[in-house]
Amino acid sequence: MAIFRWLGENDFFSPLQRMQREMNDMQSTYRPGFGLTQRPGVYPALNIYDDGESFIVWAEVPGLDPKSIDITVTGDTLKLKGERVLPELGEGASYHRRERDFGHFSRALTLPEQVDNSRVVASYKNGILEILLPRAEQAKQRKIEIKSS
Repeated sequence: MAIFRWLGENDFFSPLQRMQREMNDMQSTYRPGFGLTQRPGVYPALNIYDDGESFIVWAEVPGLDPKSIDITVTGDTLKLKGERVLPELGEGASYHRRERDFGHFSRALTLPEQVDNSRVVASYKNGILEILLPRAEQAKQRKIEIKSS
């Protein structure tokens, strides 16, 4: 009768399991003819920060016409939709390497609090879309005075 000892996370199979996870990750980002690409659903790349009064979103959308981007805000949800169009190549031209994806994109993210969608402002400069999302009045922190009798 053989007795096997459980070694926990650092046992014999851990390196094999890690390698399997890495292979699965690589396989999910591989496109034949184009090699490794970004994972789907991460375009455009976003940075979001909070200045106390508003949430500010920076979206990287180089080469896009700002008019082709659809921005909607409902409650605490921001949605970005648009399309990156594949440029036409000249007669007889072909790609040597193509790493940039083209086509429709859509991102939706939930903000930590409700925003006042009537005061949302968006601007575009140097390939960066900046969206200013002011907090809704009911979501802003306020100090409560204690009444004494």
